[in-house]
Amino acid sequence: MISARFTLHSLFVLFAMLLALASGQTCAYAFGSNNDREMRVIAVSELPPEGRETLHLIKQGGPFPYSRDGAIFSNFEKRLSKRERGYYREFTVKTPGARNRGARRIVCGQPVECYYSADHYQTFRRITE
Repeated sequence: MISARFTLHSLFVLFAMLLALASGQTCAYAFGSNNDREMRVIAVSELPPEGRETLHLIKQGGPFPYSRDGAIFSNFEKRLSKRERGYYREFTVKTPGARNRGARRIVCGQPVECYYSADHYQTFRRITE
């Protein structure tokens, strides 16, 4: 059973690498890089309107609409560069039509370096001005 699981995992990894190469992405990005040089970027102007609004609130220090906004982001999956605990903070990007916080987030470190995730921390894009 262990060898079958390993084989399926290996096939998944191979498939993801091939998909990343075919789409022009680096393999590191496909698996969630923790190296900013390999991470894709998104301009502020490319963020959804709700993302631009959240970024504005972050820069002015609030007030934030959700009680979890500003909470420590622990980076358990190590998709962002490794930093000391408390370095990263997470903020909700409203999702139109969602009854809860939705999946979109902005995670920022200090000094202000921010990342956008549209898929609840599975992938990140570094926000550039």
